[in-house]
Amino acid sequence: MADKPTRVVLYGSGLMGSVIIRYLIEKGFDLVGVIDNNPDLVGKDAGAVAGLGRDLGVVVSDDADAVLSQGADIAILTLMSLMSDMEPFFAQCARHGVNAISTCEEAFYPRTTSPEITDRLDALAKEHGVTLTGSGYQDVYWGNLATVIAGSTQRIESMEGVSSYNVDDYGIALAKVHGVGMTPEQFQREIAEANVPSFAMNVPGWIASQLGLTMTEISQVLMPRYSDHPVASTTLGRDIEPGEALGMAARATAKTAEGVAIIMEVRGLVYEPGDTDLNDWVIRGEPTTAVSVDKPNTVELTCGTIVNRLPQVIAAPPGFTTLELLPPAKYLPVVA
Repeated sequence: MADKPTRVVLYGSGLMGSVIIRYLIEKGFDLVGVIDNNPDLVGKDAGAVAGLGRDLGVVVSDDADAVLSQGADIAILTLMSLMSDMEPFFAQCARHGVNAISTCEEAFYPRTTSPEITDRLDALAKEHGVTLTGSGYQDVYWGNLATVIAGSTQRIESMEGVSSYNVDDYGIALAKVHGVGMTPEQFQREIAEANVPSFAMNVPGWIASQLGLTMTEISQVLMPRYSDHPVASTTLGRDIEPGEALGMAARATAKTAEGVAIIMEVRGLVYEPGDTDLNDWVIRGEPTTAVSVDKPNTVELTCGTIVNRLPQVIAAPPGFTTLELLPPAKYLPVVA
């Protein structure tokens, strides 16, 4: 850490936000503002929001412009999952001269799915001399984990990843883009026919970019999942009934000019008792290598990656800079 603590604003203080607050304090960052429009949180001290048992002297505010105008080095955005929803928040940070890193899953590599939005934000970020990006669990476990294995492989035919996570851990925005609670007809109309970009769609482009491969085509298949009995959802605040989607599996398949297929499947579901997260990769070729992360704690790993990435993002070139262009996330020691 630098002699002068990095000044950080947290934009969104839900489940992940409360974890991030603690991580920031433990690693010596200076939390200078928390923004949220939840009336149950506005006016509360950030220490209480994070369950720290002590006040931090930082009160949750619903006036984002006022908070961002106070001269933060970087903002952490824990808001929504799609770039179409996130564009105004990224733009707001850029106009205030504040770097921004988001847990928005599409922001991981939005050039595949939202190139126009990415180009607009890239130009705005360069105009104001800041860096905008997306990170989180996928940064390490859907990206660098696979590319590090690739670095020890003589010849690759395909790279195949699969990851599962509990949508109830992430709030209503993520549940919505997974079709949670929808009937088959609703899912077909609002997710499939709308061609909502799944989180899987951003992975092949990120991997191809880091490995120097040329992606020539990409497609996705969206597969809603159902149960034959009611399943409780804390996010929806009710049971998901038979005939309503628990979420979906999304499978993206990409081809490259170099003959390497990159396949990613993500399974975002409301979990039933006994379900656990998983993260597996198989790199097929010479040799074939498989790696499995047993029951990863996806929420904490997301938050840890975001916090560890902060110095790298601040030092990165201005623009919308996706993180395959930077070194892997670097561990920052706990200081408090």
